[in-house]
Amino acid sequence: MEGKEILFNLNCDMTVTLAIAALLLLLGHGIKRCVPLLRRFFIPAPVVGGLFFAFITLAGYHFGLFTFTFDSTLKNLLMNTFFTSVGFLASLRFLVKGGMAVGIFLAGALGLIVVQNTTGVVLAELFGLNPLIGLATGSISLSGGHGTAAAFGPLLEDYGLEAGLSVSVAAATFGLVAGSMIGGPIGRILMARHSLHCPNNAEALVTEGRNEEEKLEHSFGEKALFAACVFLILAQGVGYFLNMGFQKLGIIFPSYLCPMFVACLIRNYCDFFHKPIPMHTIGIVGSLSLQFFLAMALMTLKLWELASLAVPLVTILLLQTVIMGIYVYFITFRIMGSDYDAAVMTCGHCGFGMGATPNAMANMETFTGANGPSAKAFFVVPLVGSLFIDFFNAFIITSFIQLLI
Repeated sequence: MEGKEILFNLNCDMTVTLAIAALLLLLGHGIKRCVPLLRRFFIPAPVVGGLFFAFITLAGYHFGLFTFTFDSTLKNLLMNTFFTSVGFLASLRFLVKGGMAVGIFLAGALGLIVVQNTTGVVLAELFGLNPLIGLATGSISLSGGHGTAAAFGPLLEDYGLEAGLSVSVAAATFGLVAGSMIGGPIGRILMARHSLHCPNNAEALVTEGRNEEEKLEHSFGEKALFAACVFLILAQGVGYFLNMGFQKLGIIFPSYLCPMFVACLIRNYCDFFHKPIPMHTIGIVGSLSLQFFLAMALMTLKLWELASLAVPLVTILLLQTVIMGIYVYFITFRIMGSDYDAAVMTCGHCGFGMGATPNAMANMETFTGANGPSAKAFFVVPLVGSLFIDFFNAFIITSFIQLLI
């Protein structure tokens, strides 16, 4: 352990690792019930429980008392399962059905991803750090959130970035809070600057615009669960062999990228030929996989590795927050029409551009609660944030990594 003498190290096999993750999930939910601030900023329960455990291991390491070694087999499986479920969400039918507004907002979100990664890499270079830190403090943690951070963190470590997981998760946590804090103020500035008002007919349109993805199949039972697991497992199996083929060609992708792409192909094939897919059940399996994966990823954090990076890390993240505000103010707002709906979507973009879709929804709920509803925003933002952004983000991140290594 980096030359530090430790009294004892506890080796945890697959079963113990999973059991600890389950306990931390319960602990995280319990802490959130007792701390309203965590609920306000939509900090995920596995992040709460995982970070609590990480601080315990930090204390154990600092005083030379104990450390833990965990089996990562299930963690990798859960990670691949979650991102494969994301692949099943990437429906071209929904993208086309969403119309021009969804395509434009998605393009703006993808532009932000490129800006975040470029900014992070440039700032890391200016600090004399490994440029991969720029990706860890870019779209991996910000537009990607904790799920992407926990997935790409170990990959960055494999490419030579020490503390890649710790940096990515720390940046993702910062992003959740920052994204929730800047959305409302920017929206209010836009309303005042451009004299915006909620349209008179907006109230009647709200129920039409909310969450198009809710129209996906909502059945759940043994048959649906079996079908969902078969879809997820087959996509991962085919993706594994596809990934092996790319490796033979000297092209290295994250382990989940090919399964996610295969899932996307299956989804769009079934859409085209009108074949049913148990999307609601696939979403449940993916969500559960993400929760356990995050708990396992965060409980293995080595927070002591962040000590030497504290000042540059905070500086980069603060600058990323400023750039986020500038981007949505001058780009997102304008490309979405410079009207009231655009102001609401700007609030939402702050939420998932630095955190997650629930933060985006919370930003918009708060803003519209004070200023009036926006059917267009509540249709476009969750559609892009829930169905498309993680899929495209993974490919952009991989492209940046290939350029930097």
